[in-house]
Amino acid sequence: MFFNSSYILYMLPGILLVAFTSWYVKSSYKKWSKVPARSRISGYEAAQRLIKRAGLYGVQIEAISGEMTDHYDPRSKTLRLSQGVGQGTSVASLAIAAHELGHAMQDAEDYFPLKARSAMVPMVNIGSNLGWVLIMAGLLLNWLNIAWLGLAFFAGGALFALMTLPVEFDASARAKRLLAETGIIQGAEEQRGVNNVLNAAALTYVAALVTALLQVLYYASMLTGRKR
Repeated sequence: MFFNSSYILYMLPGILLVAFTSWYVKSSYKKWSKVPARSRISGYEAAQRLIKRAGLYGVQIEAISGEMTDHYDPRSKTLRLSQGVGQGTSVASLAIAAHELGHAMQDAEDYFPLKARSAMVPMVNIGSNLGWVLIMAGLLLNWLNIAWLGLAFFAGGALFALMTLPVEFDASARAKRLLAETGIIQGAEEQRGVNNVLNAAALTYVAALVTALLQVLYYASMLTGRKR
């Protein structure tokens, strides 16, 4: 009832886009992780240098397991770098480290999109789970008002995905600028690599937004059809 051929048709563009972005990210990272930067500094060293340049003296750096698990935690003011990024001296490693440092800069500046997205996390977690329950209960019991309310809760996930875009795009823009200004990245070829890695990563958030919107449209079409 909820997942049928119509669901597949609705979601197919999103499924294909997610599959493409997953391949593109891995391909870009694999390619540029084999290209050493001429500065010969590691992602960890680059992060330290950029922290000093930005005056973010309260930010700590920690190692984290896994591949491409790098992130900035605003709650503990901690930049967590995977082994490949923290110890690597490649163009990809420096790009990712600088991108996460961009989030630390946003946090220090009280960058509004970041604050708004962070404030939405608890509501989105509750709303996404509650939304599913209300949509299914409403459809099964033919209580369309309840189902529409569930869809409104569920749509919070799409709004969260939308709010993520300016946060990620801004962090990448900061990373590109900082790497060039500090000389950590040198020359047009290395800059092209940074752009390639960060643009590929940004595309994953676009794919997430498209997928979330398609899900909302699918359930909206179900409710509209049931009303008729």
